[in-house]
Amino acid sequence: MTLFADPSFFVLLAVVLVPAAALGLTGHNLRRYALAVSVLFLSCAVCDQPWQALAVLAFLLVEWFALRLLARDPGDGRRFAVATVLSLAPLVTYKVSLAAGGSLWGFVGISYVTFKAVQVVVETRDGLIAPDALGLDDYLSFLLFFPQLSSGPIDRSRRFLADAHRTPGRDEYAGLLARGILLLLAGATYYLVFATLAHRYMASVPWDASDPVGSLATQVGQAWLYALYLFFDFAGYSLMAMGASYCLGIRCPRNFRAPFIARDLFDFWNRWNITLSTWLRDFVFMRLTRLIMRRHLIRDRVRTAQVALVANMVVMGLWHGLTGDYVLYGIYHGVLLALTQGFQKRSRFYRRHRDDRWFRVLSWFVTLQLVVLGLAIFSGQLSTLVKGALDV
Repeated sequence: MTLFADPSFFVLLAVVLVPAAALGLTGHNLRRYALAVSVLFLSCAVCDQPWQALAVLAFLLVEWFALRLLARDPGDGRRFAVATVLSLAPLVTYKVSLAAGGSLWGFVGISYVTFKAVQVVVETRDGLIAPDALGLDDYLSFLLFFPQLSSGPIDRSRRFLADAHRTPGRDEYAGLLARGILLLLAGATYYLVFATLAHRYMASVPWDASDPVGSLATQVGQAWLYALYLFFDFAGYSLMAMGASYCLGIRCPRNFRAPFIARDLFDFWNRWNITLSTWLRDFVFMRLTRLIMRRHLIRDRVRTAQVALVANMVVMGLWHGLTGDYVLYGIYHGVLLALTQGFQKRSRFYRRHRDDRWFRVLSWFVTLQLVVLGLAIFSGQLSTLVKGALDV
C-alpha cells in the first residue's frame, strides 16, 4: 500500500476515521488511537517487503537508544555528538547504499522521520525538551504518525505532543473534523486531478539542434509542466496529510503557501516545503552562523550568512539524495540565496526601488523563472539535455 495514493489506502482511511470521529465527538482523547492507526498503516505500507519492517524496527531501536543516551546527561558534548551521529546513521546508510545501487536500511518516510528524530535530540541538548519528558509511547506517536510519515510535513515534537495530549471539546473537535474533511477533499483534487493532468503531458523530449528556437520553447514548456506537476502532487499530499491529522485532533503545520507568487528566493523558501525550510533554518543555518561568528572564522555578517546559506542548501540537496542532480540543485539555490542576500543587504539600488511596483513585478517574474530552472535541475531534465548534447 502506498500512503495517500492507492485506492486501498483511502478505503482504510475512511474506515479508521469513523471511530476517530466517534471518539472525538464524545470527548475522548485520540492519542493512543492515533498511534494504533499509525502502526496499522505503517504495517500495510511495508507488509509486501518484510525487510522494510525490520529496517523500521532497527531504526526505532537506534533512535530510542540515542535519545536515552543523551538524556542521561544532556550537557555532555560527547554524548550529544554520539547521539546525533546515531540518529543520522540510518538515513546516511540508506542514502549511500542507494547511490551505490542498493537500498540498505530504507523504508517509507525515512528522510522525514530522521529529521524529526534529530530535532528531538537537538532540542533535548538545548534544554527545550526535558530529559525524561518523552516516554516511549509519546516518542513513537510523534515519529510514526502516519499522515506525516512518507512526505511530511516535518512537525515539531513539542507542538505535536501538546495537541496529542489535549482533549478538545465537542464543538472544537467538530470544527477540526470538518476542516480535516475539506482539506482531504482539496488535497485529493490537487493530487488526483491537477497533478495527473500535468503529468499526462510531460515527456522526455531530446534537444533538436536543427530547430533551436522551437526546441527551447518545448524544453521550457516541459519544465513548467514538471513544476506544476510537482507542486500539485506535493501540495496535494500535504493538504491530505493536514486533513487526516485534523481528523485525529492534530493541527498539522502547513507546508505550502502559494509559492509561485514569491517575490524573491527567500520568499519562495518561506512558501515552498515550509517545514523543511524552517527545519534547515533552525538546525543548520542558524547553528552554522553562530559557530562561524563565535569562532571568528568570518568577520563580515553578510558574508557569514552567505556561506551558511550555501551550506544549508547543500544539506537540503544531499537530504534528497546523493546524486549529481540533487547536489547541483542544492548548490544552485544556495548560490542564488547568497547572491540575493548580498544584493538586498548591500545594494543601494535595491533599497531605493524595492517598494516600486515595477521592481516587485520584475522581481516576481525573475524569481519564477529561476525556480522553474531549479526544478528542471531537480528533475534531471537539464542533465539529460546536457548529456544528450555531448553524445551528439
